Amino acid sequence: MSTQQTGAGGAAVVIGASIGGLLAARALAEHYGQVLLLERDTLPAAGGHRKGTPQSRHAHAVLVRGLAVIEGYFPGLTAALVAQGADYGDVSQNARWFHEGAHHRPAVSGHHAINVSRPLLEATVRARLRELPNVQLVDGCDVLGLLTTPDAARVSGVRVIRRRADSAEESLAADLVVDASGRGSRSAAWLEALGYARPVEDVVQIGVTYTSCEYRRRAEQRAGPVALIVAASPEQPRGGVLLSQEGDRWILTAAGYLGAQAPLTHAGLLEYVGGMAVPALYEVLKDAEPVSEPVAYKIPSNLRRRYERLARFPQGFLVFGDALCSFNPIYAQGMSVAALEAEALGACLEQGEDDLAQRFFAQAAAIIDPPWATAVGNDLRFPEVAGPRTAMTRLIAWYLGKLHHAAHHDAELSLAFLKVANLLEPPPSLLRPGIAWRVLRGNLWARRGTPPANAATPIPSRSPTR
Repeated sequence: MSTQQTGAGGAAVVIGASIGGLLAARALAEHYGQVLLLERDTLPAAGGHRKGTPQSRHAHAVLVRGLAVIEGYFPGLTAALVAQGADYGDVSQNARWFHEGAHHRPAVSGHHAINVSRPLLEATVRARLRELPNVQLVDGCDVLGLLTTPDAARVSGVRVIRRRADSAEESLAADLVVDASGRGSRSAAWLEALGYARPVEDVVQIGVTYTSCEYRRRAEQRAGPVALIVAASPEQPRGGVLLSQEGDRWILTAAGYLGAQAPLTHAGLLEYVGGMAVPALYEVLKDAEPVSEPVAYKIPSNLRRRYERLARFPQGFLVFGDALCSFNPIYAQGMSVAALEAEALGACLEQGEDDLAQRFFAQAAAIIDPPWATAVGNDLRFPEVAGPRTAMTRLIAWYLGKLHHAAHHDAELSLAFLKVANLLEPPPSLLRPGIAWRVLRGNLWARRGTPPANAATPIPSRSPTR
């Protein structure tokens, strides 16, 4: 991909240097002579945590489709992460997905993902972005508000103040301002102060708490699965993931819905994990050495701001990433959705600046719709979660439970599910006649006590991925 300006304007500003902001800046670098990325935190050395991303201490994943976009923007990034100790492997063969009391039958899917900590991923992307001559990153900088034309029809820049002694407010001019500041975005309030309507918010309260801890990964474990995922259910509202990380570590993130929370002690966390629907995570960790203290992170809701429904919106301004939609993190959708939004932003800019906001928000909404349906649909399986339920949503929840049961023995069903989970196929693909027939067949055979013959690709033995 080129980095040459294509006529959309001279300067762009991005608010927020998390993954979403980094990817937005990368997309803008192909269309603007100067891209200024503003971050309120002082950015740490490579691999360090920072205050503005408390979620960085918890397990992260980049879905298959999102990783392909990021690799396209930064060729060789995956190899660079593997060289630093990350694992790169098949999302089925190298993982175990536990649903409805057992794990899906694994197979060779041909789709690969990477296990890497959020700090290392962010630092590596940030370093690659800084190599671009038209991108400048300024940290320790608070954005106070928007600059506009006198009639407020166009955003013309931002007001900022540096986080250092004797700093004074500055005005930074820009042809385009992109708010990638995350869930806590102040864009709605800024727009309201300019005389625009706030976007409608779709909120599904879930009350999820994540508790995470890192453990030493023993040498003999390197040839086994690099990811174990245990789904929570209405019957057992505990779930979690265990992922390999660079530095010969595991990271455990244990989830609890609706007030369930793992204790912040090593013994209590291990006991909590032992109470999950299956003992898979406990078996790996029961004799493991902790290399960090347990930390908690709370997510009150799935939150979506419907900017695409606004009748009026100023020119020269966009809202992006988690500032548009913040998902329950257990589904690992946020970074990949941001990558797809960056791709859409670039495509919109190729067509010029006219009606940019309307076109981008429409495309972003289409990107968000499938993962939003997945996240909210799964969360609404819990009776205590408030939200609209129809006969169809109940039927689909029942059907997915049956699909997971059949996938214990049928890898083709598991692969169909993993394509949806990795944003490679839309959720309705699971209702195709061939898939529905395998679900029916698998459940009929399960009642008879004999699993159906499985025609999926067999699992070869594998060596460690480094």
